[in-house]
Amino acid sequence: MKKFFLILFSCAIMVATSAFAQENSQQNKNNIQDNSIVAPESMNEHLATLLHEWQIDFSKSNNKCSQGSNVLFHDSVYTKRLFDMPTEMELSFNQVVKQYIDMYANRRRDMVGYMLTIGEYYFPMFEEALDKYGLPLELKYLPVIESALNPVAVSRVGATGLWQFMLRTGQGYGLQVNSLVDERRDPHKSTEAAVRYLKDLYAIYGDWNLVIAAYNCGPGNVNKAIARSGGKKDYWQIYYNLPRETRGYVPAFIAANYIMNFYNKHNICPIQSFQDMTALDTVHVDNQLHFNQISEVLNIPVSDIRRWNPQFKKDMVPGNYQSYALVLPTNKVYAFLEKKDEITNYRRNDFITHRENTDRYLASTGSSVSGNSANVYYRVKRGDNLSKIASRHRTTVAQLRSWNNLRSTRISVGKSLIVGKRAVAPPAAPQQTETLVAQQNTNSETETITKTVNEYYRVRSGDNLGKIAQKNRVTVTQLKSWNGLKSDRISVGKSLVVRKKTVKVEQPKPVQQVAETPTQPKESSSVISNYLKSQLEGTDSGDTEVVTDTSTENE
Repeated sequence: MKKFFLILFSCAIMVATSAFAQENSQQNKNNIQDNSIVAPESMNEHLATLLHEWQIDFSKSNNKCSQGSNVLFHDSVYTKRLFDMPTEMELSFNQVVKQYIDMYANRRRDMVGYMLTIGEYYFPMFEEALDKYGLPLELKYLPVIESALNPVAVSRVGATGLWQFMLRTGQGYGLQVNSLVDERRDPHKSTEAAVRYLKDLYAIYGDWNLVIAAYNCGPGNVNKAIARSGGKKDYWQIYYNLPRETRGYVPAFIAANYIMNFYNKHNICPIQSFQDMTALDTVHVDNQLHFNQISEVLNIPVSDIRRWNPQFKKDMVPGNYQSYALVLPTNKVYAFLEKKDEITNYRRNDFITHRENTDRYLASTGSSVSGNSANVYYRVKRGDNLSKIASRHRTTVAQLRSWNNLRSTRISVGKSLIVGKRAVAPPAAPQQTETLVAQQNTNSETETITKTVNEYYRVRSGDNLGKIAQKNRVTVTQLKSWNGLKSDRISVGKSLVVRKKTVKVEQPKPVQQVAETPTQPKESSSVISNYLKSQLEGTDSGDTEVVTDTSTENE
C-alpha cells in the first residue's frame, strides 16, 4: 500500500513539474527582455533618403486627417489585438515586440504614414502571389521590415530590392542580374521568387516564426541555434542562440503586422499622393530602348518610368538580348504600341551610343588591311526582312548575317545593316604627295610611264582561296603566285593581293643635278655642336658599305 501511495505521489509531482515548466516557458516568452538586439537596417534609414528612392511626390499632399499624438495602451490591449487577428501565424506579444510597436507608433510614425500609401500599390501584388502558393497573407508585411517598401534598397552586405535578396539566392530562384538589369529590384519577379523561397523554408521547419528567422539569417544559422538549444524548435526557446540581428527580426515583423492594422488607433494617417500607382499595365519590349526615348515621345517624366521599372539600373531596356516587360500606365500602353517604331527610332544615335559595327572606321583609312573597301549601309524599314534586303542589294541572307554578325534572321526597324562593299582608292602616301607637288612646281615638262598597282583583300572567317578567286574573277594559281603562297592555307585577317592593274602615270622628266659646294659648319662653342663636329670629322667615306634591300613582303 505504501508503495502504491509513493508511486501516486511521484506521478503527482511530475505532473505539477511539467505544468510549472510549461507555464514558466510561456511566462518567459511573454517576459523576454533583450537590450542587445539590432534593429533591421530599413528601420534606421533616413526618411529623406527613402522619399528620394521611393520617387513619389508627396509635396502636394492634402490629408483630410491630421497626424495626432501617439496613444499608449496597456500591454493586455496589445496582446488581445494581436491574438485576435485572423491568421495561422503566431503573433504573440512580449516586451521586445512592445519596443518595436512603440518605435513604429512614436519615432517612425511619419515613415508608417508614407508606407501605408505606398502599400496600396505593393500589398495587393504581394497578396496575389502569397495566395497563389497558399501562404499566409500576413507575410505581405515582410518587406516593411526588410526594405521599408523601397524597391532599390541595398543593404550593407549587398542584399537588394523589396525582399532583400542576396545575389546567389536571387539567381537560384531565377532572378536575372547583369550590368543593365537587376530583377531583384523587379517588384513582380522578386515577389514571385520570395514567395517560393518562403514556401521552401516552411517545408523544412513547419513553423512560420522559424521560417522568418531563416529568411533573415539563413537556414544554417537557425539550425545551429536549434542544436545549441537541445533540439528545441520554438523560436522563443532558441531566441538567445540566434544572431543578434535576427533576434529583433521576428519581433519587428509582429510589430509591423500590428501597426499596419491598428495605425488609426495611434492617430497615424496615410500620407496622400496625387501620383497614381494602381492603374498600371505591362508591355513586352523586344528592342533596345532608352527611358528618354519613351519619355519624350509619350510625354511621361523619366522619374515615373524609373519608379515603375526599378529593375532597369541604367535607364535602358536591353530588348535586343531578350524580351523584357515594361510597366507603364494603362492609358500609355496603347500609345506605346501605336508609336513603337517612332519610339525606337527617336534620337536613337543620341541615346543608344554603343556602335554595332566599326568596320567603317577601319575602311576610311584606305589602308590595305581593310581591303581598300568601304561598307554600304541600309536602314531597315517597316516590312523589311533579310530575304527582301538581300534580293534588293544582290547578295545573300548568309552574307548579310556574316557582315552584320547576326545570330538570327530577326532585324529591328531603324537598324543600320551592311548590305555591300565598295572599292575605295587608297590615298597617296604623304611623302609621295609632297614629292609630286614639289616636282610639279619646279618642272613644266612631264613624261608618261606605266606602273603596276596591287588590289588587296582581307581574309574573313569562312574564306578559302577558291571563294576569294571566284569573288574577284581570278584563278587560285594567280592568287598563290601573287602572294608567294606554297599551299592553299590562309589565315583570317591576312591581306592578299587579288588583282594587279597596269596604270599610266605622268611624272616629271628627270633634271640634271647641279653639284653644290658643301658649306662648312659654323664654329660653335656649345658642347653639342663640338660633339657633332667631331663625329663628322671622324667618318671615313671609304669604309662605308652600301647595302641594297631586295627583300619582299612574302619572303
